Amino acid sequence: MHPQLATDRGELTHLLEAVQQHAADVLARVCEREVVPTAPLPEPGPLSVRGAGLQAALEEFAARWEPGLSSSAGPRYLGFVTGGVTPAALAGDWLTATWDQNSFSSLDATGQHLERETIAWLRTLFGLSDQHHGTFVSGATMSNTVGLAIAREWLGEKKGISPAESGAGALGTVRVLSGAAHSSVAKGLSMLGLGRQALIPVRTLPGREAVDVSALEHALREGEADGPCIVVANAGTVNTGDFDDLRAIAALRERYSFWLHVDAAFGAFAALSPDQAHWVDGLDLADSICVDLHKWLNVPYDSAVQFTRRPDLQTGVFQNAAAYLGPLGETPDTAHLTPENSHRLRALAAWFTLRAYGQEGHREITERCIRCARALGDAIGSTPGLRLLAPVRLNVVCFTLADNPTTERLAALTGQLADEVFLTPTVLDGVPALRAAFSNWQTTETDTHRCIAALQAAMHKV
Repeated sequence: MHPQLATDRGELTHLLEAVQQHAADVLARVCEREVVPTAPLPEPGPLSVRGAGLQAALEEFAARWEPGLSSSAGPRYLGFVTGGVTPAALAGDWLTATWDQNSFSSLDATGQHLERETIAWLRTLFGLSDQHHGTFVSGATMSNTVGLAIAREWLGEKKGISPAESGAGALGTVRVLSGAAHSSVAKGLSMLGLGRQALIPVRTLPGREAVDVSALEHALREGEADGPCIVVANAGTVNTGDFDDLRAIAALRERYSFWLHVDAAFGAFAALSPDQAHWVDGLDLADSICVDLHKWLNVPYDSAVQFTRRPDLQTGVFQNAAAYLGPLGETPDTAHLTPENSHRLRALAAWFTLRAYGQEGHREITERCIRCARALGDAIGSTPGLRLLAPVRLNVVCFTLADNPTTERLAALTGQLADEVFLTPTVLDGVPALRAAFSNWQTTETDTHRCIAALQAAMHKV
C-alpha cells in the first residue's frame, strides 16, 4: 500500500473528525457569508507526484477553493431552484459515501430495498397511488429523459414496433406537444433521437405559462392522422411557477391517444400544503412524472426521482443483458430501469430526511418558502421602479424594472445584490427579468426582509 494511503487509513478517525469540524464550521457561517463571493479564481496547479495526504488536501481546499464557492447551501441563494441540505440529509449523504453501495443488482439487494421503501414514502408525500413505480436518477433532466424514453416506447407499442430494438427512426414523425416545456425536455428529445424539432409549442393562456387546454385539444385533433403523440404538461414552470390543468389535460385521453408526461420538478411539492394541493390535482393520472429532490426536498445534488405507470415499457428501453445480471423478474433491478448501470445509493439521503422530519416537517418547509415568496412579491409590488411580471402562485417570484428593463441594467442590479442575495436572469414574454425561487430549508422571514431591504437599497443606484 502506498505509504500516504496507509498513514491516512491509520489516522482515519482523527482525519474524519477534522473534516466533520470543518464542515460544521462552514455550515455555521453559511447564513452570514457572502452569497456569491468575489474572490478571484486560483491559478491551476500541477498534480503532485507523491501526494500530500488528507489533512494537507483539506487545508489546501479551504485556503484555495472555498473562498470562491457560493453560499448555495444558505438561505438567500434564490437563483435557479436550489434547495439546501437538511441535517438528516447531510448525515445520509455522508453514510452513502461511507457504505459506497452500487445498488443495481438483486445479488446484493439491500440498497435496492431501501430505495423502494423511499420511493413508497415519496408516493405518499406527493399523493400518488401505488400504480406509479419509480426509481432515483441524477436530476430533472434525466428524469424527464427517462419519462420521454418510456413514452417513445409506448408510441412504438401503438404501432406494433419497439424503438428500443429498431431505433427511433422506425417511429417516423413524432409530435411532442407542450405549452411551456422546460429546456431539459428538448435536450431529452435530442438524446433520444426524436429531435428538438419534435417539440411543438401550444398556445398558453393569456398572461400565463399554463397551456390553453382548448388549444391543446385543437392540436391533438389536427394531428390525429399522424397517430398517437406525447403531451408534456407542467406542474410548476421555472419562470413563474405556473401549473397546467392536469385533470383537464388527462381527460382529453378519452378522445385522443397520447402519453401524458408531467414535469413536476418542484411543483409536486404543492401537494404537501392543503392550501396549494389544488395545483397538482390530477398528477396521479399522468403516465410518467418527473420530480427533482435536490430542490425542495433539500437533499444534496444530485438527486431526482421518476415515476411511471408502465414499468414494463421502462425495462423494454433500459434492460441490460449481461451474464452477471439476473433476469428481469417481477421486480426489475435498477440496472434495467435507467441509463445508468452504476447506481449510487442516493436514496439514502432522502430516506434520512423523510424519516427524520416526516410529512409535517417537509410541509412546514414548503409552506414557509411559499410565505417568503409572497412577502417578496408584495414588497416588489410596492417598490417604486420594480414591476411584478406574474402572480406569486407558489415559490417563484418573477419581476423586472418598471422602466427600461434591459439585460444590462438587470445585471447591474444583481451585481449590487450579490453579497446579500443571489437571483438569476430570465426572459418572460420577451421582457428581460429576474427570478427568485424559495426552496431552502433555512430560509426564513428574516432572510426575506434582508433580501427586500437589499433590493430596495440597490434600486437607488440603478
